[in-house]
Amino acid sequence: MPGAVVIGAGPGIGRSVARRFAREGLPVALITRNAGTLAGAAEAVSAFGVPVVPLTADSTDETGLRAALDAASGALGLPDAVVYNAALIRPDRPGEASARAQLDAWAVNVVGALTAAAHVAPEMARRGSGSFLITGGMPEPKAEYVSLSLGKAGVRTLVELLDQEYGPAGVHVAGVTVAGPVAAGTAFDPDDIAEHYWRLHTQPRDRWEREVLHGPEPA
Repeated sequence: MPGAVVIGAGPGIGRSVARRFAREGLPVALITRNAGTLAGAAEAVSAFGVPVVPLTADSTDETGLRAALDAASGALGLPDAVVYNAALIRPDRPGEASARAQLDAWAVNVVGALTAAAHVAPEMARRGSGSFLITGGMPEPKAEYVSLSLGKAGVRTLVELLDQEYGPAGVHVAGVTVAGPVAAGTAFDPDDIAEHYWRLHTQPRDRWEREVLHGPEPA
């Protein structure tokens, strides 16, 4: 049972998704850039008694991310699911962030996901199965979050492109769009959001969805 890889497994959605997959008995590889965050995530997931592979890599470092994905596959086998949850979330209105800052945000929010997909999805396609799931957000752009709005629009397009490329071979590419701030005990509880990832991963091929929107319950 090759298991799942979660990129961006910090507190919040990433950790909850890792725990959700572990709850089903899947081994989990965790990739974060911060050793302290990684230790906390590994401890939270290990409570389910599954193999846990903690790996450190920055999603903007192509060589490092690819090496971490190779290490995950070496330990667990080609993953059944890869979840890209890394994001750079910060407020910035039009013109406030420098070009360098915008590029840095784009590297985390979009390019890292493309790097990860390019590294694992071709092998998934050759196998004929697998899920590549990306955390999205900002269903409507907001002027106070320019870099994040652009990044999440890019993620939505990336999901479409990856689906065109790898979907016909059996790789389920989808996004989970989170339309609000994540916090335990709210309408955006990360444990509730994590359910979408498991449902997408286990969907029959004839019912595949490319995007799930998690928003507040209607009043």
